[in-house]
Amino acid sequence: MTTPQAPSGQELAELRQRYRQERERRVRPDGARQYRVADAGFGYWAADPYAGEVPAREPLRDTVDVAVVGGGFGGILAGARLRQRGVERVRIVEKGGDFGGTWYWNRYPGVHCDVESHVYLPMLDETGYVPEWKYAPGEEIRRHAVRIAERFDLYPDALFSTTVTSLTWDESAEVWIVATDRGDEFRATYVVTATGTLSEPKLPGIPGIEDFEGHTFHTSRWDYAYTGGGPDGGLTGLAGKRVGVVGTGATGVQVVPMLAEDAGHVYVFQRTPSTVDVRANRRTGAEEVGAGRDGWARERRENFLRVVSGEPAEQDLVADAWTESAGLLEKLLPSFRRDGDRAAFEAAYEAADAAKMNALRTRVERAVTDPEVAEKLKPWYRYACKRPTFSDLYYPAFNRDNVTLVDTADTHGLERVTRDGVVVGGTAYALDCLIFATGFSVGVSGVVSGRLPVHGRGGVQLLHAWAERGPRTLHGFTSHGFPNLIQLGSLQNAASVNFTHVLDEQAVHAAALVAAAEAAGA
Repeated sequence: MTTPQAPSGQELAELRQRYRQERERRVRPDGARQYRVADAGFGYWAADPYAGEVPAREPLRDTVDVAVVGGGFGGILAGARLRQRGVERVRIVEKGGDFGGTWYWNRYPGVHCDVESHVYLPMLDETGYVPEWKYAPGEEIRRHAVRIAERFDLYPDALFSTTVTSLTWDESAEVWIVATDRGDEFRATYVVTATGTLSEPKLPGIPGIEDFEGHTFHTSRWDYAYTGGGPDGGLTGLAGKRVGVVGTGATGVQVVPMLAEDAGHVYVFQRTPSTVDVRANRRTGAEEVGAGRDGWARERRENFLRVVSGEPAEQDLVADAWTESAGLLEKLLPSFRRDGDRAAFEAAYEAADAAKMNALRTRVERAVTDPEVAEKLKPWYRYACKRPTFSDLYYPAFNRDNVTLVDTADTHGLERVTRDGVVVGGTAYALDCLIFATGFSVGVSGVVSGRLPVHGRGGVQLLHAWAERGPRTLHGFTSHGFPNLIQLGSLQNAASVNFTHVLDEQAVHAAALVAAAEAAGA
């Protein structure tokens, strides 16, 4: 996309005013309290549709070297890096029916990663795998998670369809007692928590949400038994059906074009439009990414991190919308570009941001034929206000006769749900199916949410220890009074748009901590 010239001072002033006005239309005073966790009274939204019948087993009372809570990439990488350090008994406990975490649960139509696969998929060098697409589909990512688990022999001790309910430090034996919802109470010398940042699906607290008598589900629990088809489409079960989609973030942007292909009619309920930049996905070959040499994936991953963090780089190996717009993410991520005159930096930042957002709004005008619909799809905020999204199919979907955009900005979302549909601005929309693409409680899962109580020395609970002054950790990994407990994730830790890179660095560090403690007999 060609970036237009930087706007004038008068244009910037007008933009600031427009941004304030649009914000007031959309922002709710209850903030995150407007949402509810999907399994808090809505268990059928959080159930596992992929595991099938879970086989019965006897509760475990054995001992392992390391217990890892969570079987997403964080847990898998922790297990793999521990294996590389020679740790024998590593048990990963995962509430899903297999490894994969986010990519186990999210199998909705059109699901892809928006970070280039050659930097997003970890341990490519170690497994010898080269992704098939520049931006991998969800199933390719899930299979790679399984590939790592198989490569490092993580299946034999793993517990699937199992949720850890408590972690308790036994001071006399100097081990952790790990209890689960299936009656297990096994012991572990070390515990690594990797419960993820996108693991608790959330629903909007819309009045009457319990009353809807049509079919409904969250996108992270896609019901293919109802819709038919699979992640590549073919949703024949929706033929002639009126389908409502709530949510227009990264998931909604991918789901809507797929639904439009097969549903009778799709109503897209939007409160705040996302930025939707060019995707340009395509197949890639090993030669193109230099996969023939040792360490190629690590080199590419480090190069991506340097570019998006503002470090000098001789070449941009990934060269996509993330790296092109890297300077506009500086308010969210660590950056090397902020040195010098702060006022000059802010002025240049605002001008570059405005130019980029003008270009994205122009993209809407060119892609959507109805001017009124196009106007509603334009994002009026700074680039980093919402997570950027990427699609070449989303905007054209609104040119179809069977897709209707319903803007809910002035009602701050849906007014209410009825037995047969939803109400917005006093207008009732009859629906056969209501799909929530409302995402997750970001960073609030497991230990941090309080749903996994952790009791350390003296029986003190971790969240109680943090209550007075907030979380207190050493480098985001360990907490005083909770021996041999290592936490992975985003809490007081590094940040990157490529979160698997963060997780892998953390896993390497966690394994090093365990190895050092064992070597010292600590």
